[in-house]
Amino acid sequence: MGDPRKPKKTYSRPRRMWTTDQLSAELYLIGTYGLRNKRELWKAQTEVARFRNQARALLSLSAEARHQKETQLLSYLNRLGLVNEGASLDDILNLKIEDLLERRLQNIIMRKTGTKSPYFSRQMVVHKHVSIGNRFVNLPGYLVKKNEEQQILVHLDMHKGSSNKPQEQA
Repeated sequence: MGDPRKPKKTYSRPRRMWTTDQLSAELYLIGTYGLRNKRELWKAQTEVARFRNQARALLSLSAEARHQKETQLLSYLNRLGLVNEGASLDDILNLKIEDLLERRLQNIIMRKTGTKSPYFSRQMVVHKHVSIGNRFVNLPGYLVKKNEEQQILVHLDMHKGSSNKPQEQA
């Protein structure tokens, strides 16, 4: 059964970790998206692989059996902002790791505020200078849904003592 205090891993490591191409691709993604370590990258890769495997399994079903499950999967990925409104299963199969990494709160903050590096936007999120609606989020890997994207507020002047009003960043 397992110990509830030790949850199972939410990622799987690559089969060949030490190839030059694999190492350079991982290093590029970590630097571009400001990830803390390779485990965050592997979690995102596993999530994309899970979406793609679900789409592959749906393609193997008959047309009448897959219709409801296909619409559920497409609507979920549409809410996350990974696919467009009129997407098909082929669009899910074409998902890349970069599509998921772009939906992280840290990267959306970097795009909205124009910060110098993804690591600075990560620090803003971790130090609770970012809220979505009326709730502070301090998880840089939080996947921002499409309808939450307009509700993101950056509180830059919290410790300066001037005013505690949030600044709308667009």
